[in-house]
Amino acid sequence: MENSVLSPEQKAAAVIVSLGAEKASKLYKHLSESEIEKLTIEVAKLGHLKQAETEEVLDEFYKTCLTQKVVTDGGMEYARSVLEKAFGESTAQSLLDKLSKSLKTRPFEFIRKSNAKTLLSFLQHERPQAIALVLSYADTDQAATVISELPKEKRIKVVECVARMESASPDAIKIVENSLKKKFENILTSSDFTTIGGIDYIADVMNHMDRGNEKYIFDELGKEDEELADVIRKKMFVFEDIVSMDNRSIQRFIRECDIKDIVYALKGSDENIKSLVFANVSTRMAESIRSDLEVTVNVRLRDVEEAQQRIVAVIRRLEEAGELIIVKGGKDEIIV
Repeated sequence: MENSVLSPEQKAAAVIVSLGAEKASKLYKHLSESEIEKLTIEVAKLGHLKQAETEEVLDEFYKTCLTQKVVTDGGMEYARSVLEKAFGESTAQSLLDKLSKSLKTRPFEFIRKSNAKTLLSFLQHERPQAIALVLSYADTDQAATVISELPKEKRIKVVECVARMESASPDAIKIVENSLKKKFENILTSSDFTTIGGIDYIADVMNHMDRGNEKYIFDELGKEDEELADVIRKKMFVFEDIVSMDNRSIQRFIRECDIKDIVYALKGSDENIKSLVFANVSTRMAESIRSDLEVTVNVRLRDVEEAQQRIVAVIRRLEEAGELIIVKGGKDEIIV
């Protein structure tokens, strides 16, 4: 694994592993529950790193810590002077640029420490525009849960507001923050215009939503703005998009899926998807699935949707791991 392709999360995991259990446990005390969970998952997935890779990560960690310290002790100009003498002008500038970004306060940071149920109770009576602004700073799974539980009419309006959002001024953010300051503590303000929401974000939110709500939102949004619904849909990967996958990718995700989920998912699918699945399994497995489809009757729509959603979750996980390819909106370029 080349260090150049390590994500920030993987680098953090490499540092934790290198420190050893005792020292790492001291760092864990300063992290939130969600940060601990994410970091622990990355540690578990990290695997083996070469000595050179580990040294490079630790060197970057050391420089980051040093940069933070000299900025805190003497300010940016003092830090620049110290870092330039230690590492040269180019490296010093790079370190200070990274630190400057991390020092920018993210608005609505408090919502990431709130569970979705609490967040919903505070937001459900707000205007769709205000809800959209707040959720644009939430984690996508958190936003998906809140949107799913909103009243149906408001659900559509919030999705539309998030999708159309591009930037928000400090004044707009302050107005929303001030209206919620009695309900949440430690609400922070924004110092500059920030890119928020948008098509990519709402597509990711929709990817985390249950199948029933996903269908409902697209049906209703399509009535109000068919073009917008189509643009969002093309940024996503949903169960029907299996038809766009290559045979090798289909075979790969099928191996990871529960056979019962495949049967239930196909129960609510058209013949194209069924044919594609049958063409990518062994003759014996195809016969078994056909037999199960015949005897599986009176299946609830909810069970079909949940099975399809679990399969899509498997596909997305495998894509993130680089084990298969999915095409969204027909715009991905594939090099053979």
